[in-house]
Amino acid sequence: MHYTHYKRPLLWVLIVYICCLIFFYSPQPAKQDISHHISASEVTLTAKVVGFPSVKQKSDNVILQAFALNGQPVQGYVYARFAQGAPLWKETVKVQGVLQKPYRISLLGNFDWAQYLAGKNVFSEIKVSSYQVIQKPAFVYRKIYQFRQDVLDVFGKSFSTDLSAIASGVLLGEKAQMDPALYAAFQDSGAIHLLVASGGNVAFVTLMVFLFCGWLGLNRRRTVFFSLLIAGFYTLAAGADAPLTRAYFMSVCAVLGYLFHRNSGVFQGIILSCLIILIINPVSLFETSFQMSFLATLGIVMCLSSYEISYKWPRWVQFFAQLFLATFSAQLALLPVFTNVFYKVSWIGLLANMILVPFASFLMALCFLFYLFSCLHIGWMLKPLAGFLLWIFKNLVLFFGQNTFSSMTVPSWRAGTVAVYYAGLFLLFHMPQKEFIKKIYKPVLLAMAGVFFLQGVFFSGSKIWLLNEWNKNSILLLNSGGKRILIGAEIEAEKIAKAVLKSGGKRLDAVLINQNIHNQLKEVESLKQYIAVERVIVPFRDIWPQEEITLADLKIKAEWGILLNRQNNLWQNRGYSGGRDSVSYQISSKDFSFTTAGNGRFVLQGSRRTENIRNGTKEMVF
Repeated sequence: MHYTHYKRPLLWVLIVYICCLIFFYSPQPAKQDISHHISASEVTLTAKVVGFPSVKQKSDNVILQAFALNGQPVQGYVYARFAQGAPLWKETVKVQGVLQKPYRISLLGNFDWAQYLAGKNVFSEIKVSSYQVIQKPAFVYRKIYQFRQDVLDVFGKSFSTDLSAIASGVLLGEKAQMDPALYAAFQDSGAIHLLVASGGNVAFVTLMVFLFCGWLGLNRRRTVFFSLLIAGFYTLAAGADAPLTRAYFMSVCAVLGYLFHRNSGVFQGIILSCLIILIINPVSLFETSFQMSFLATLGIVMCLSSYEISYKWPRWVQFFAQLFLATFSAQLALLPVFTNVFYKVSWIGLLANMILVPFASFLMALCFLFYLFSCLHIGWMLKPLAGFLLWIFKNLVLFFGQNTFSSMTVPSWRAGTVAVYYAGLFLLFHMPQKEFIKKIYKPVLLAMAGVFFLQGVFFSGSKIWLLNEWNKNSILLLNSGGKRILIGAEIEAEKIAKAVLKSGGKRLDAVLINQNIHNQLKEVESLKQYIAVERVIVPFRDIWPQEEITLADLKIKAEWGILLNRQNNLWQNRGYSGGRDSVSYQISSKDFSFTTAGNGRFVLQGSRRTENIRNGTKEMVF
């Protein structure tokens, strides 16, 4: 890819638009959104099913596009839970149920269900008590849905639960239920993307149609028509999410370029599809799947266009060399996403994907062929082979995922570090283009150094996070010297560990127990399974009220527990009973001084009192 691609106006329009979304846009319900009509009474909602159901143990869940509420026009989307089975894709239904806000616990570094739904423009939920279908989907949508369900039914009847889930994921991206240990192995081996219908699937289907049409001797125009038709059918059957939509649009560009004897340009197709998706649905920018799809594709395109494989090598060597570069570049491009979202890096993923990616492509073709044979009542001919290869694939994933070196827990990166990383990666991907590198390496390196300087000077102050989950409180402190202290181990250990990782570290220098000593010590022991804990300070054993200890540049003084009474006034619980007594801590350094109170519910700075947020995170910067 020539460096002149980066001079194209469309690219800079996209960059400016993305920057505007990052700084000025946040998902908010529109004025006519149905979320403004939430009440305790049951409502009647008229809506259309816009996605395939997510099958859970107690319900089938789908997203509905709302048209009317109790006969009055509304807009927006609703996450609906159907206890007796969800309606079909694209059906228009009338449902009865109670609207409610999505469940929200916004703990630092932890999954926020309400935020996840907001990323899909969904701001309300409904638990359906009953529903009726008032309009069937169009003929095309019915056939697509029937095809999808028929494929899933064939796999479900032919294979075990895990093997059926793998076949469904590889072919259609169906998020079927599988053993938790197997799913964890997919994550730790870096192969979880193989269970999601992606751009590679669309490209594979398009290529297969091209080859089949060529075998039949069809002309160029008919080949293009059938390839776009079949690839479009597959895109819809697999869910038509961001990766598939982007890939289908790129396929359109490619086959139209083939039709008119022009090279449409993969890079231009990526940029144009990204811009169109973000214009139609700006909130897609904040979806992890959208980010991973485009970053991985850009990384592969940049790397493979710069690092050319010698045509003198044997074809099988060329194939594995290209596969290595594609896998390596995609993993490099996704590294900040994995660290900041999943807090894991898969060391074995490079080797695993070298084997599992081509294997998955072969399985995709074999599973589809098995389905066709089953429709002709001769599926028995391929069932043993398909089942055996699915079993091998499953055990390969388990081997890579359960390996000691399969993955490593890593802390989150700061925004400046992410920006510097991608700037460096841009230089790495274009290293073979010596003329281009000579022009840009000095300003890029200067910009990288500037970002690190600004981050270190202006964004490295001390801060605390007040954490609350259903009236269980903890306080996480990060000082300017990089020390991390947890005050109160009330919240579940795994959630505290994610908060620490999100703060940029993977260890706690100290945990200060403030009440319920026995229960908190048990939680600290669980916490050590996820991150390192250097020191645990237990009141009435390691420190008594009015005593003081020093930790690096921090002075920690214990006080009798400062609490709130029913009149919302402060009072101090003096005296030791040997039971459930609580303590407060005065923590000070050259940058700050504050006192924890209310068993971690709030902090005091002189007469100023800062309380936490129920089921949320309150951040304070000093």
